[in-house]
Amino acid sequence: MSGVVRISFPAASTIKIVALACISAMIGACTNTARLGGQPETATASPPTPPPVAAPAPAQPPPPPIDLAGKWKFSAVGGACVMTLTQEPGAANGKIAPAGGCPGNFFTSRKWAFEHGALIIHDFKGQALAELPLAGDHFEGKAAGGDAIILARP
Repeated sequence: MSGVVRISFPAASTIKIVALACISAMIGACTNTARLGGQPETATASPPTPPPVAAPAPAQPPPPPIDLAGKWKFSAVGGACVMTLTQEPGAANGKIAPAGGCPGNFFTSRKWAFEHGALIIHDFKGQALAELPLAGDHFEGKAAGGDAIILARP
């Protein structure tokens, strides 16, 4: 020969077989260290985390002891007017539609709520205008300004 060295390569199928054997050995070593002289790993799965316990829904206030749906006469210092209250069955709140001429700022009455044994009248901004405890078949109390008021069936 004239100084040229010829290098031969193994067949492609031989290279694939050797590569697969190496990859298999590496995967096996990652999952089981007992082959490498270490302690075998024990697979311990942590118990599943229990779902969070939902907080109980806040208790709904009880509805008023009398049906509020319908027309009511609102009387206060300075005059009187008619207010129509709406109430869904069993609800502890509803809407108010005052007729014209309600005294003071009660012409702005829009909502009512029955809480802690009293009817609370709110304006369109949600501000309490009056708190009226039940007195028999009607409500008597004071406005936010201190004036006495009565809400009774006409």
